[in-house]
Amino acid sequence: MTVTTLPTPADTGDETEPAIDQAPVDEAPVEQAWSLADPAPAADSVAASEDIRERVSAQSEIAGDFLNTLDALAISVGDFRLSVWDVLVVLAILAFVLTVAWLTTRSLNWLLRRFTGFDDTQQLLGRKILTIVVWGMAFFIGIDLLGVDLTALAVFSGAFGLAIGFGLQKTFGNLIAGIILLMDKSIKPGDVIAVADMTGKETFGQIRKIGVRAVSVTTRDQREYLIPNENLMINQVENWSYSSKNVRMQIPVGVSYGADMKKAEELMLEAAKDAPRVLKTPPPTVWMSEYGDSSVNFVIHTWIQDPEEGVGNVRSAVLKRLWWLFKEHDIEIPFPQRDINLRDSEQFERLIEALAQRQAADGTSGKG
Repeated sequence: MTVTTLPTPADTGDETEPAIDQAPVDEAPVEQAWSLADPAPAADSVAASEDIRERVSAQSEIAGDFLNTLDALAISVGDFRLSVWDVLVVLAILAFVLTVAWLTTRSLNWLLRRFTGFDDTQQLLGRKILTIVVWGMAFFIGIDLLGVDLTALAVFSGAFGLAIGFGLQKTFGNLIAGIILLMDKSIKPGDVIAVADMTGKETFGQIRKIGVRAVSVTTRDQREYLIPNENLMINQVENWSYSSKNVRMQIPVGVSYGADMKKAEELMLEAAKDAPRVLKTPPPTVWMSEYGDSSVNFVIHTWIQDPEEGVGNVRSAVLKRLWWLFKEHDIEIPFPQRDINLRDSEQFERLIEALAQRQAADGTSGKG
């Protein structure tokens, strides 16, 4: 039996290792490898814009050349390239998203007013919540359509979130405060509240609108105050129409000590009842408040239901009517009076004589 010995690498001096058969390995194409490494939606947006240009070129050569020209007008910085065509695509996407969000908001607000039994305050709260939800969804949908990879912003999310938190702290606080005010209905559009003007003097105004940041309050002289929602939530607020729109007015009146008090009270009630805006129920009342230095003081209590139309004009109407009623019935409206008693004194008499002599001397010199 013959044995054949194969030469080994050591015998031949060949350092080459024996070949080993290996199964072929499928290699992904370059484009697919890129997409696996970065599955951002930007590729879809670029492909969609390229597909649009190809379809337009297939339909019209002139339009295709025009779009290709727009794509050729570009700015390149390294691997970044921005063409006029890309800008138009972005603007078209933004216009589409904004239009859809606006129409959706209008439609939902119409449905909320038309088919719900909510009152005005609840409808306002619902509209604000729907607006926030719709525009929030529109933002993320627009980001997705534009192909912006939000994961690329993860590195800056911490610092960005901290900056937003400090910068928009008051804004978000006022937004939440406005929603809370609408939910508990402590302040709502149409209410009349007391506010302070620039000089610190207290006045009143009607709430016209509860906005995202502030409450709009309009006074009788058409001055509009914008009060932050947070201030109205954490500070004391005098709401004249919280549980009822009826407001009681106090009108002070004084009569002389020699007047007929019973008749004076009757005339005060008559003047209050004659005012057109004074409510019949509850009826006006008259209280004696004090014995003053020059008069007996009364207070007329009247009720009105429309304080937003003004309070001073009602007080003026009552006082004008009362003036003529007092004149007709000889009721004296007193004014401050002082009685001065002078004691006999030699010094005072000499002072009077000196003044008389000086007056006489001045008269004589004037004649000369």
